[in-house]
Amino acid sequence: MASVYEIVTDRIVKQLEQGVVPWRRPWGGPDGQPRNAISRKPYRGCNVFLLASASYDSPAWLTYRQADTAGGHVRKGERGWPVVFWNIKEGVDKQTGEPRKLFILRYYTVFNVEQCDGLPSNLAGTPAPRLDFRPLDECERIVAGLPSDHAPIRHVGNQACYVPTLDEVRMPTADRFDSAEAYYSVLFHELTHSTGHASRLNRNGIADVAPFGSPTYSREELVAEMGAAFLCGQAGIDAPALVEQQAAYVGSWLRKLRGDVRLVVEAAAAAQRAADWLLQAGRADATEVAEAEPAACE
Repeated sequence: MASVYEIVTDRIVKQLEQGVVPWRRPWGGPDGQPRNAISRKPYRGCNVFLLASASYDSPAWLTYRQADTAGGHVRKGERGWPVVFWNIKEGVDKQTGEPRKLFILRYYTVFNVEQCDGLPSNLAGTPAPRLDFRPLDECERIVAGLPSDHAPIRHVGNQACYVPTLDEVRMPTADRFDSAEAYYSVLFHELTHSTGHASRLNRNGIADVAPFGSPTYSREELVAEMGAAFLCGQAGIDAPALVEQQAAYVGSWLRKLRGDVRLVVEAAAAAQRAADWLLQAGRADATEVAEAEPAACE
């Protein structure tokens, strides 16, 4: 097993000088920026983040009244999402008495077209093509053999992430991905994150959630991608294209840490402990090391 880790680490180190993939997202998502389904006008500012976080496939949104006017309706029980805007009114400065504009923050509620029934086809949108997903036996063996106290895996929404506060891994459904290899690579990435939970290896950056973009956050991303690479190697899907992509992703986070390539060695050590835990290989030793020493990503 150690030889697999060494081989994968060596490949990634050799690839670090090549390519930049700052954000790896090998699954289908909303087609463009969130927009109003009727006017086609894109939303702006913080509304983009508010609506994108809903994780629907369609980027089209509309109000309850717009859905009704279009001949459809919002399904009972659906939860709306806020869209904020500034209402500008003419006023008077209380100190000088001169005219001034008053900016009052307001909001209204919108619903994604996927929350509606009966809309015309031109508003409902065209579903994104799905992958004819076929599970990979070795990868499924790893997933089936996870320790009983691993983080639950939920296939929901359009984001891949590990949620420390809920201790669960969230994944898009497998048929949304570009390939089966891409699906398992992302799943292994998130599972590696989950090993940092306080009940497992208690790794800084997960047990104590680190702010996005901070050095601790960046180190944890290195650990997660190295762990994914190790697990992919164990499953026999360390294809050149996949290794190059993983190396480029690792490289992008190393640059956030001022290009200190030595950190890949530290990340590899923490990632090996994480992979061992997930594979239940040397699990007791991995836990003892984590308790005896500071995690390598700290």
